[in-house]
Amino acid sequence: MDTVALIAVAVFLFTYALIIDERIHRAVAAMLGAAIVVFLGVVPWEALLEHVDFGTIFLLLGMMIIVNTARGSGLFEFIAIRTAKLANGSPIRVLVLFALVTAVVSAFLDNVTTVLLLTPMLLYVARVMKLNPVPFLVTEIFASNIGGAATLIGDPPNIMIASSAGLTFNEFLIHLAPIMVVDMAILLLMMYLIYGRSMKVNADERREMVRTLNNLDERAAITDRALFRKSVTVIAFVVLLFFIHDRIGEILHIFLPFVDPAMGLEPAEVALIGAAILLFWSRQSPEEIFEKIEWPALFFFGGLFVIVGALVETGVIASIAAVMVENVGSTGEAMFIVTWFAAIASAIVDNIPLTAAMIPLIHDLGATMDVYPLWWSLALGACLGGNGTAIGASANVVVIGIAEREGIGITFIDFLKVGMLVLFVTVGVGFGMLWLTFGM
Repeated sequence: MDTVALIAVAVFLFTYALIIDERIHRAVAAMLGAAIVVFLGVVPWEALLEHVDFGTIFLLLGMMIIVNTARGSGLFEFIAIRTAKLANGSPIRVLVLFALVTAVVSAFLDNVTTVLLLTPMLLYVARVMKLNPVPFLVTEIFASNIGGAATLIGDPPNIMIASSAGLTFNEFLIHLAPIMVVDMAILLLMMYLIYGRSMKVNADERREMVRTLNNLDERAAITDRALFRKSVTVIAFVVLLFFIHDRIGEILHIFLPFVDPAMGLEPAEVALIGAAILLFWSRQSPEEIFEKIEWPALFFFGGLFVIVGALVETGVIASIAAVMVENVGSTGEAMFIVTWFAAIASAIVDNIPLTAAMIPLIHDLGATMDVYPLWWSLALGACLGGNGTAIGASANVVVIGIAEREGIGITFIDFLKVGMLVLFVTVGVGFGMLWLTFGM
């Protein structure tokens, strides 16, 4: 390993240590690490923008604007009260209900978008029921990453893998969706075993919760009916665009022949379009909305992308991945290595550059073995590995950032204790099901 690569690794480890220590905010730590690698020329200035995933950042920004604008209408309080009433005052039912909704929505929307929409509702329910919100938030994170792994459009690594390997939406449903259904059932059982005792309430407390919830009128929670209607309309429009964003040209071409049928919209474009429409239509003060954006989370992602970009620029990630697979003798061995390397590495670095580094290596293995099962191994490990740490996936950072804004602390170590257990159990079960599917 040359000097520049050693510097990249040292800066990454230094930054990671600061994040774990938590005496310095993770956004500041990431910005400091990014500044060091740029100052030392590890990441040349002209290559800087290549490593920052603006798709993720602008997707987050657009959805934060939509959520913060819609929040003023009482939309999230309305949905939260309805959900809590369905749970009939049972904390466990609230946890299960929100986890299932999160997983299903994450399978068809980007999981970051999902947690941006659902986290305010979950926090509201926890406040109303006077419950510790941490178990609910942690479960929401895990459910979003599991649900996002189920489909082609649920998580960015799946989109990258499908594009490179020519996999279809239905193939993801066949090979990954059943695994995620099983993993969700296991997750709910684990969360019950870990948090169930602390969430139990006696009969009197249960009756008091039900009484409190019944006294709440979800319709009265709507403070601005005009904004409520506009918010629901725009969110529904954005969700529709997420479903058809890659085929928008085909649809528009039917009505507007001059539109290129091959045209598509990126998810980030959809979010920004929706944000612009809602701001324009609602006439909300942009200053007030922009003040509520989770800027620390956005700067954290920007800094982290640059730091991981230094590992990519110096070939560190590619070299590690190559060492992991160069002596593989069979498809079964390759499945095991790819799954667990992707899972553990994705808990440490962002899964997008990791997936980008692994894809060409798997293509190279095609000269000696059937690599079709390896694509599912990579998707499984890259998506579920994000559950391992507080910074392992974009959804984790967003939820924890929103919690911090509300004065709720989820430390790196506390998340790690539960997250790594969830990672090893869900990835282990998933790998076993892939192994049985492909008859290894």
